[in-house]
Amino acid sequence: MKVEIWSDVMCPFCYIGKRKFESALAQFENKDAIEIEWKSFQLNPAQETDPTKNVTEYLAEVKGWTIGYARQMNDYVTNMAREVGLQYDFDKAIIANSFDAHRVVQLAKKHGKGDAMEERLFKAYFTEGLNTADHETLLRLGAEIGLESDEVRQVLASDQYRKEVKADINEARQVGVTGVPFFVFNQKYAVSGAQAPETFLGALKKSFGEWQEVNPVAEPVTIEGAVCTPDGNCA
Repeated sequence: MKVEIWSDVMCPFCYIGKRKFESALAQFENKDAIEIEWKSFQLNPAQETDPTKNVTEYLAEVKGWTIGYARQMNDYVTNMAREVGLQYDFDKAIIANSFDAHRVVQLAKKHGKGDAMEERLFKAYFTEGLNTADHETLLRLGAEIGLESDEVRQVLASDQYRKEVKADINEARQVGVTGVPFFVFNQKYAVSGAQAPETFLGALKKSFGEWQEVNPVAEPVTIEGAVCTPDGNCA
């Protein structure tokens, strides 16, 4: 059964939501039957990358807040992240447009590494203070999760996966996504935000139960023959 997750690399609640969903999935007895697909979403498509400005400074500027108040707001989110084992450092996080990062995620999905790429980008942005719009940074992060550098370089030097990113964003509008993270279970049930693991677990159980009714796992009919068993007997 598929679970689709719309998120943006620069969304602090998306990383927190990822951890809470993972906690629920770890408790779900049918977790091996769950397929996770990460979907692209941009909170601010017009965002200009500015390596000279961190998130705290940016919020103070666009919201008209003092630096002290912006840091206070970020401390609140930082404490939420700490509760699920994440370390945020908004004074290091670099303001960056996320479009190219999403294109690399789309590439990673093709190789079955979408979740690993999302994880690495979140950590790079919120913990390490890396510029996730910088192509050399994206090349290095992609290589760390097992992507071929030449392929990542080719994608970044072209328009590859631009349509896929745009398609995800358009699909988000169609299914009613107004903010991220946004989780869709079996194309039927949705959970918005970084909810408690219990909420995610309930959604998994309900949607999987219905999915299983139309996708039953039948025990195969076996034609017996000579086999070896784990206890060392061969017959």
